[in-house]
Amino acid sequence: MMQKKPKKIRAALSITVSVFLGVSVSAAAGLFEYLEYKTYDLLVVLLAESTRPSDALVLVLLDQASIDWAQAYRGWSWPWPRQAYGELLEYMHTGGAASVAFDVLFSEPSVYGPEDDEAFIRGSAAFGKTVQAVFFSTQTGKAVSWPRDTDTPLFRIEAPAEDTFKTLLPGFELLPEGSGVIGAQFPIEGIRNVARGMGNIMGKADADGIFRRATLFTFFDTKAVPGLAAASLLAAGAPEGIRYNEKKRLITWGDYAVPVDKKGSTLLRFRGNLDRYIPYSAAEVLQSAEAYRNGEEPLLGPENFAGKYLFFGYYAPGLFDICSTPISSVYPGVGMHITMLDNLLQGDFIRESPGWVECGLSLVGIILMSLLVLYAGPIPLAVSGGLGICIVMCGFAGVAYYALNLWIPVVAPVTGMFIVFLTGILYNYTTEGSQKRFIKSAFSQYLSPAVIEQLLANPERLSLGGERREISIFFSDVQGFTSISEKLDPSELTELLNEYLSFMTDTILDSGGTIDKYEGDAIIAFWNAPMPYQDHAARALEASMACQQLLAERQDFFYRKYGCRLLTRIGLNTGYAVVGNMGSRKRFDYTMLGDAVNLAARLEGLNKQFGTYLMCTEATFTQAGKTGSFFGRNLAQVAVVGKTEAVTVYEPMPQRVFAEAQGILRRFDAARDLFYQARFAEALPLFQALASEDKPSFYYAEQCGYYQKHPAAWKGFWQASAK
Repeated sequence: MMQKKPKKIRAALSITVSVFLGVSVSAAAGLFEYLEYKTYDLLVVLLAESTRPSDALVLVLLDQASIDWAQAYRGWSWPWPRQAYGELLEYMHTGGAASVAFDVLFSEPSVYGPEDDEAFIRGSAAFGKTVQAVFFSTQTGKAVSWPRDTDTPLFRIEAPAEDTFKTLLPGFELLPEGSGVIGAQFPIEGIRNVARGMGNIMGKADADGIFRRATLFTFFDTKAVPGLAAASLLAAGAPEGIRYNEKKRLITWGDYAVPVDKKGSTLLRFRGNLDRYIPYSAAEVLQSAEAYRNGEEPLLGPENFAGKYLFFGYYAPGLFDICSTPISSVYPGVGMHITMLDNLLQGDFIRESPGWVECGLSLVGIILMSLLVLYAGPIPLAVSGGLGICIVMCGFAGVAYYALNLWIPVVAPVTGMFIVFLTGILYNYTTEGSQKRFIKSAFSQYLSPAVIEQLLANPERLSLGGERREISIFFSDVQGFTSISEKLDPSELTELLNEYLSFMTDTILDSGGTIDKYEGDAIIAFWNAPMPYQDHAARALEASMACQQLLAERQDFFYRKYGCRLLTRIGLNTGYAVVGNMGSRKRFDYTMLGDAVNLAARLEGLNKQFGTYLMCTEATFTQAGKTGSFFGRNLAQVAVVGKTEAVTVYEPMPQRVFAEAQGILRRFDAARDLFYQARFAEALPLFQALASEDKPSFYYAEQCGYYQKHPAAWKGFWQASAK
């Protein structure tokens, strides 16, 4: 034993030094860059909604609905006449917006003639704080010098000189005048001359094609041209002088501080999807402007834009520019600029940690893993200890990102630990032959050979994603199925389940729905992807009621054959989600992700609290009503588990049932309105009178009694108590 200890110490030291040096050299050479980016993207996605978007930002999108409205009510075909943008600027001027930035290139005269350009120019001149886009490119750019007749604010580098910026920050690409290396696309002269600012909209993706960074400015023709976000602040009156702190690698600009990497770029802190900002459609703004001019009440009052930094971009199919970001593979390009400005205003750019932090984590992890593998004894203990270290390390990186705005790479340390684990296991296997069988068994139990092979070869991970689309989402579950399954033998249970799922599935598929997955007796489905349907909400609602009708017709059959009756709860919601192929290279599903999906799942379970079997959101019920005739009652204002904001939910009904229940429904509506006015004493006897013939009234009566005893618990809506 005395001889073994020095031998193991030497082995631990040798493994630690060798792996540490190998991992450090590999990290310095960029071999872990791809995986580091992916773990960073995971951090971004997990923590995107942990911070709040700035209230000073407004996003106006020219979406498909706006195009349809303009065609129907203004007679505008595509492209829109530029007078539309003039109207928008006029309304922003009325509202007192801080600036308006167009993520649109107006590099050609309007197809509607000079008068149309003049309408836009007048609106821009009157507003006085318009920011236009300029695009730098080696392929499409024609101009090689800054227009001499253009007087827009540019950055002024106070110290050090431009040459120092070029040396320290080559990513800014200082170019000599007339070099011809990169050309620019500017707005046409009239639009350019009345712009208060011009901002660069060219971005650079990382090596894996994902946009994570932005630059504060870009050198062109010896001028420091701001990005679209910075130009918005300059147009609103921000100072032009900037300084660079080489030691801190920090650009200071008035009250703003921008950390930069060695290439002059800045990691953005994404807040999530763009709908977390204040999103308005161009049609809403134009309708509001028209109503305001006519002395009518506008949908969006001008005060909504007071002091706001507004970004205008395209968001219609085939029009808007998209880029892949950690948030989405189809992220609108304007989102990069609004995120940049958001980070400027809130001062929470993401900083890259110094290299010594990654080296320190690698060294600590490798040392601990060496000790665990060589001295911990049983393999399961080493594995659990190693996993614990990895979890702590990743948790530390997550806390640093969330609380310190700091990105700490963890792939190199974890890879080093993994290699140490494999090396240590191999060492033990070759030096302790009596334990070979045990080690082999434990090794196969805790580690997949395929996973080991992938990590050793440093493979590329499949880039997964989809498209953001409005869909109608279906979740169903059989009431008390666990109790039913306990009464049947396996063959009967399987036969029953197949009978049930078959007609439910056929009904959904016949309506154009897509089956996402089965989870036991539960069915998850959606409409409007991959095949588009304008009436997807109506299809979902019709299919749901058809499923309930068919189930009711089969109750006697199920009872005779299996001795049970099946009751199914269904939850429906309509909203935006990401749909697409998601999974691994070898196995993936066409599925959906998003808050709208989670809400539909919660509604299915929420039926229990109201005694109902079909429930949908107001979004589904209202949208379905646009393309069909549907009946039902406004059931509740309810906040599902995990949410603090209430949604309106409906109980759809067949027309016959709705007609027969009119007396009950009128009395229910009256009692419900009293309930949400917190007049529980008045609502209680009304609900009690209905409780024997209307299940929701029974549960509302219980709630009235509760809130009479606990008035402080009332939040203004029904708070769901379980999923």
